[in-house]
Amino acid sequence: MNPFFFLGFGHSHLVYFWNRSIPFNSTNETYCYSTARGSTVLQGVTFGGIPTVLLLDVTFFFILILLFSVIRKRFWDYGRVALVSEAESESRYNRLSTSSSVPEDLEYDRGFCSWMTAAFRMHDDEIHERCGEDAIHYLAFQRHIICLLIAVSILSVCVILPVNLSGDLLDKDPYSFGRTTIVNLQIGNNLLWLHTVFAVVYLILTVVFMRHHMKYVTYKEENTVKCTLFITGLPKNAKEETIQDHFTAAYPTCAVLEVQLCYDVAKLIYLFKKRKQAEKSLTYYEHLHQKYGKRVQINPKPCGQFCCCEIRGCEREDAVDYYTKVRNELMEEYSKEEQAVHNNPLGMAFVTFQEKSMATYILKDFNACKCQSIKCKGEPQPSSYSRELCVSNWEVTYAPYPENICWKNLSVRGLKWWFRWACINLLLFIVLFFLTTPSIIISTMDKFNVTKPIHYLNNPIVSQFFPTLLLWSFSALLPTIVYYSTLLESHWTKSAENRIMMHKVYIFLIFMVLILPSLGLTSLDFFFRWLFDRESSDSAVRLECVFLPDQGAFFVNYVIASAFIGNGMELLRLPGLILYTIRMIMAKSTAERKNIKQQQAFEYEFGAMYAWMLCVFTVIMAYSITCPIIVPFGLIYILLKHMVDRYNLYYAYLPAKLEKKMHFAAVNQALAAPILCLFWLYFFSFLRLGFKAPTTMFTFLVVNITIVICLAYTCFGCFKYLSPLNYKIEDTQGERGNDTDAPTIPTSSMYVPRVLHHSTERTMLDPKEQQSYGTMDNTCAQAEGILNYSAGPAVIEPASRGSL
Repeated sequence: MNPFFFLGFGHSHLVYFWNRSIPFNSTNETYCYSTARGSTVLQGVTFGGIPTVLLLDVTFFFILILLFSVIRKRFWDYGRVALVSEAESESRYNRLSTSSSVPEDLEYDRGFCSWMTAAFRMHDDEIHERCGEDAIHYLAFQRHIICLLIAVSILSVCVILPVNLSGDLLDKDPYSFGRTTIVNLQIGNNLLWLHTVFAVVYLILTVVFMRHHMKYVTYKEENTVKCTLFITGLPKNAKEETIQDHFTAAYPTCAVLEVQLCYDVAKLIYLFKKRKQAEKSLTYYEHLHQKYGKRVQINPKPCGQFCCCEIRGCEREDAVDYYTKVRNELMEEYSKEEQAVHNNPLGMAFVTFQEKSMATYILKDFNACKCQSIKCKGEPQPSSYSRELCVSNWEVTYAPYPENICWKNLSVRGLKWWFRWACINLLLFIVLFFLTTPSIIISTMDKFNVTKPIHYLNNPIVSQFFPTLLLWSFSALLPTIVYYSTLLESHWTKSAENRIMMHKVYIFLIFMVLILPSLGLTSLDFFFRWLFDRESSDSAVRLECVFLPDQGAFFVNYVIASAFIGNGMELLRLPGLILYTIRMIMAKSTAERKNIKQQQAFEYEFGAMYAWMLCVFTVIMAYSITCPIIVPFGLIYILLKHMVDRYNLYYAYLPAKLEKKMHFAAVNQALAAPILCLFWLYFFSFLRLGFKAPTTMFTFLVVNITIVICLAYTCFGCFKYLSPLNYKIEDTQGERGNDTDAPTIPTSSMYVPRVLHHSTERTMLDPKEQQSYGTMDNTCAQAEGILNYSAGPAVIEPASRGSL
């Protein structure tokens, strides 16, 4: 079956496009949106509505900046939630101990607008110290994209744009946006070759810049994790001693230092967090009682802080007694779960060896390609314990960073994991693809005559600003939806979680933002008619109408909205602010509000941020040839995005420890942008010039060569683990020098969940740590102000404090 028949064209259409030689001349009077006749949106307006949209977006940007400055000045903690957040691990969030103990380090940006200059003055060394090397790699990636877009902007504006303006196919109206696009050139114009050559140049430039970036993505992982192997497929009744004896017998030259079995600790982690919150709240009120001799009464119901009177069911309780009772109940449940957790092994283990070479040798033995008969994987060295441990079923990999492991998700595996994954992604596809495509919603609104009263206004605010704003709104909502769906998938590592999130968000965004609007599939009913109804004339796709000048203006306006409104909203972090406000309202007491402030900061979601940025970058590159005016606005977007991310990484998010695969995957994804540019140029040439046109043939050849190279590279990357060269140890002088600076052997407790560290988890919080409890240094001073005005034996906590 010819695939072109599925796209809605039969043999006559193919012959027509194959042998097309008659120039295709379209005018602005030809209306091509087959589902929007009489619609008030997506219509052609003066210069595509770009000046109006730009003015509105810049105005909104300054309003958002002003609003953020007010919130940051009024609620200082929201402006620096990462610096005041409670550290879960001293080794993981080492930055917080210094930032909290030296408040004068933050004084230089306490002004109303001084935070703006702080993002510029901030050095990469400061960001590296507080945020880790992943943040540095992310910002370096953005800087390479900026340099690439500078080069592309110069070429597009100085070469491609004048070439497009030199055409005379469209009208001579200086306010016509179509004159700046490739549509303005006649079919026989030899200048069309210039567009094809420049598309190839953009691809080469992208490869060069990304290759340069990859050279500097280095990790010092050999000294921390490559002594440890992660093994799955163990029998659940396997013992640590048996595993150690197996390696000793099968590999006599390899010394095993430690074997750590994995257990189902999901419930234990939940109980630990709840217990810790209760302990901190108890310590807070005990400290107030010891210092001021007063006991505080609270309403232990959700939103109890707003109850100003006692009614049946809303009685007040002594805060110390209440949190003591809650703490004791959680401690009892925690102890029971801690005793039972060792009865639920997961059939996984972390095995630590004395040297990296030992772990490498064993990993090579398990994973290297040994083609025997039809099997592509040889048997590892046996021992007397091989049958008992089912060694043939083992999957062995290098252990991830301890900070990278999602301990609570290790219990979700096998068919249960795949069934959950399939259900979640099927539902996600239905919701995002069919219900949240902005063009579909706009077309549906038109069917109900919502926009008919302003039909005759032909206002660019209606025709361009609101559609692009709606498109940006859904593209901003999509990462949040995909984020929570990815969390529900229960990935074992944060790197895998972020990598999967990046690919999913990128694919959905590209379909939502670029592909469907470009093809004109702007309504759900038309999409189904186009897909299934072969008899109706309305379902025929007029391919000569694809990639219209107005379509290019739509994407220019989208990039403008992303640059100003998108970056302004990222700085404001409105979803986080709403969640923060809801949690503060639901808090039962002052102590819980302090807990919420300390738990408001989250790890930076590199996956979602990479995907969103790369989506806009792909839109820019895809239309950089056909609509060159989009590139300067894309450069503005990346510049603003870079400054916003520098600020957010330092002040608003906790550091995340990821694998370098995450950053390499982002680089590979960025290479899709110039390839889509070639596809767009090929489609344009095929639909308007025919397949036999020289430019079409050349573009088709370049596209095919690029696809072959990409497939070869992808396959090489996918099957690289089959080669023993992947496990070759390079004993360079640099590595030997690093060995003296870092410990060669991980600590014994490195691959044990924190909730199983008995020495720390059974110890109550030190009261000394609570003297600066909360997110502000004047917590106790505020409490003193509350208590001083009362002379009674007990103090009722105020109903509302008037601030977050």
